[in-house]
Amino acid sequence: MSDESTDPKHLDSGEGAPVPDKETDSAATRTDDDPRSSDAAQHTGGGRVVELAGADSEPVQIGERRGMFGATRGQDTSGYGGLVTPTLLPGASPRPYGGYYDEVADVLATALEEGAGFGAAVEKVVVDRGEMTVFVRREHLPSVARTLRDHPSLRFEMCMGVSGVHYPGEAGRELHAVYPLLSITHGSRRLRLEVTCPDADPHIPSVVEVWPGNDWHERETWDMFGIEFDGHPALTRILMPDDWPGHPQRKDYPLGGIPVEYKGGTVPPPDQRRAYS
Repeated sequence: MSDESTDPKHLDSGEGAPVPDKETDSAATRTDDDPRSSDAAQHTGGGRVVELAGADSEPVQIGERRGMFGATRGQDTSGYGGLVTPTLLPGASPRPYGGYYDEVADVLATALEEGAGFGAAVEKVVVDRGEMTVFVRREHLPSVARTLRDHPSLRFEMCMGVSGVHYPGEAGRELHAVYPLLSITHGSRRLRLEVTCPDADPHIPSVVEVWPGNDWHERETWDMFGIEFDGHPALTRILMPDDWPGHPQRKDYPLGGIPVEYKGGTVPPPDQRRAYS
């Protein structure tokens, strides 16, 4: 009586063969009983996978934080003055992204083929902490925004605003504008667009013609960060007085002090107070 597990005919037919290890199995050898194979096909539109050439998947270091609270002028009183933590931004994410993100990327790539193309318009795609961010080159922002709003398979009808971010350590792309999008048509799908520009040329095209609700949001981002949204119908300050100098939420903006007139003195800005040794 022969053992079926070692019967050569049984091995030739493939019956009873061990399932490859899922940690080392490749896409070429993956078996149909591996749920990842069906997930990948479902999430990439039946096999279409768009990869961005040159997108770096390594985290981007834009600075470092010293001590417990990031004090830079010797004011750290926490006892952790020797602690050095790098400030990292996530790099490009590999495919598949998971969930509906692959479908969105593939549909967007197909739709952009009629224009500049996905690779020219999109710098990288980052999926971090369960959220998808598409980094768009600023000159292509209007066409990408219109495609995301109008394409039947995308339909991101709502832009929830625009937020500014200032990274002084990211040379040549210090200012970021972030747009959270929402698709009601497709069951509250969410997507984030991010556009960068340098301090020396802080210009990004306005998307008010695509999402009119961004009117006041772009004014606020200009007011707080100094990003100029080209094509905005009335780009003026919305929080600060018209003659206010500078943009208060930039990291290079002076922190300021507090006048204490009844004592005849002032409380100096946090970065100018005395250190304790």
